[in-house]
Amino acid sequence: MSGMAPSSNRPPISLTSPSTFVRSVYVRFIALWTPSFVRSILYGQVLSIALTLVSVLTTELVDRNWVLPSTQVFFSYAFIFIVYTTYTVYKYGLKGWCKLLVHDGWKYLILTLGDFEAGYLYTKSFGYTDLMSCMLLDAWTIPVCMLVCWAAMHVRYHWTQILGVAICIGGLALLVTSDLLTGKNGSPTRSAEGDGFMLAASTLYGFVNAAEEFYVRRSPLYEVLGQMGLWGMVASSVQALILERQKWKTSTWDGAIAGLLVGNTISVFVMYTLQMMLFRVASSPYFNISLLTSDFYGLLFGLFLFHYSPYWLYFVAFAIVISGLVIYFWHATPEEQGTTKVELPKYLQAEGKSTMKYYEGQKLDCVQETLIAVA
Repeated sequence: MSGMAPSSNRPPISLTSPSTFVRSVYVRFIALWTPSFVRSILYGQVLSIALTLVSVLTTELVDRNWVLPSTQVFFSYAFIFIVYTTYTVYKYGLKGWCKLLVHDGWKYLILTLGDFEAGYLYTKSFGYTDLMSCMLLDAWTIPVCMLVCWAAMHVRYHWTQILGVAICIGGLALLVTSDLLTGKNGSPTRSAEGDGFMLAASTLYGFVNAAEEFYVRRSPLYEVLGQMGLWGMVASSVQALILERQKWKTSTWDGAIAGLLVGNTISVFVMYTLQMMLFRVASSPYFNISLLTSDFYGLLFGLFLFHYSPYWLYFVAFAIVISGLVIYFWHATPEEQGTTKVELPKYLQAEGKSTMKYYEGQKLDCVQETLIAVA
C-alpha cells in the first residue's frame, strides 16, 4: 500500500436520510467481519492476554526471590530458537541455513539487539518512575511505528485509522485514570531517569516492530523467528553472564520457579509467533494498539490471583479500546495494510530450490525445482 490513502472496498455510507444513514452504517459494520478482520481482532486479544500472563508470572518470580530478567529472557529465546531454527534447517538444509547466517545474519542480529534492549529498558523504567508515566510513554510506540511504516514502507493511512488510534489512546487514558483513583500509581524514585528509559524503549520498539513487519512480509516466518531466537539467545546469555552471574547463586531454584519459567517461556513463544502472524494479517501499528487492552486483562487476573477490587472505569476503557480497534478498519481492510510477498532468499533460489510466492497472503505461483517450499 503506497501513495495515496487506501481506497475503501467497504459498502458506502449514505447521507440521504437518517434512516438510510443508519441502515448503511449497519451494512458497513456487518461487512467489517471478514475472516481476516476476525483473525486480526482474535490474534490481538490473545497477544494481549499472553502479555498479561507474562507480567503475572514475572511478578510471581520476583515474589519468590528470582529477579534475573536476562536469564528469564534467555529461556524464551532458546525455546524460539530450538523450534524455529530446527524447522528452518529442515526446510533449507544445514548448508542453506549456514548461507542464511553468512548473508543475512547481521540484519537479524541488529533487529534482535533492538528488540532485546527495548525490552530491557522497558523493564528497567518501572523501577524508577510511576505507573502512569510508564503507560502513557509506552503509547509513544504507536506513532513511532506508524511514522516508520509511512516513511520506509510507504504505507498511507486513512483518517479513520488515525481516529481509531486516537480512540484507543483515549481508552488508555481512562485506564491510567483508573489506576490513579485506585492508588496503583506507585511512588517514583527517579522520575526523569525512568521516563527517559521508557521513552527510549518505546522509540526502539516502534522501529523494531516496523522492521519485523518488513521482514516477515518478505521472508518465511520460521526464518525470521529462528534467527531472532538465535541472536536473542546470544545477547541475553552474554548480558546474563555479565550482570547476573553472582545472583544465580543467591536466587531461589525449586519446582515452583521451574514451573513459572516454563509458563513464561511458553507464553513468550506464543506472543512472538502470533505477533508475526498479526503483522501479516494486519500491521505492526495495529499490533501495538491491540496491546492496550492488556491492563484490563491484568485486572481479570488480579481478581482471581490477588483479590483486586474492580473499578468501573476499567470496563468502560476496555470497551473504548475495542471500539477503536474496530474503527481502525472501518474504511481500510486488513488486506490493504501492506503487501505480503514471501519468498526464499535469492542465494537459495539460485541453487535450484523451489519457491512459493505469496501476494497479500494468497499463493500466486509455485515453481517446483527441488525439496524446499516456503510455508
